[in-house]
Amino acid sequence: MTAALHVCRYCDESIPDPDDAVLVAHESGNSGPGWNVWAHRAHADLVEPDPAAVRILARVLLVQAMRS
Repeated sequence: MTAALHVCRYCDESIPDPDDAVLVAHESGNSGPGWNVWAHRAHADLVEPDPAAVRILARVLLVQAMRS
């Protein structure tokens, strides 16, 4: 049995030790179930949200605020 390969979202390095891998998010896919986002235990607090998603959410919230 082979272990799943995880890549740290913060430093883009592989995480060879499964005990060091921390699930920090799940990103949805357009045509499928999406994928999990992993980080080293030491980097888990340093991972930031996707800036494109934050910009889109800000635009949606601005439009909603202007309508009300």
